[in-house]
Amino acid sequence: MARIINVHEAKTHLSRLLDDVAGGEEIVLAKAGNPAALLSPIKRVTVRPLGFVDGYVDDAFFEPFDNSELAAWE
Repeated sequence: MARIINVHEAKTHLSRLLDDVAGGEEIVLAKAGNPAALLSPIKRVTVRPLGFVDGYVDDAFFEPFDNSELAAWE
């Protein structure tokens, strides 16, 4: 269960709350005791390595389209 923090306390301790969220905790921000927002960690995007799909591109891939191929795209 996420910890519930009122806005006044959140403003006072925002830096500490962000550290807690960075550590994986979810925090609900409340106004007058009513939940209003959720602070949750951002999922980091990992860099995908190139070459993750088997196959190849031959030299014809880099040749310009002829007029009939260009017309098909219009």
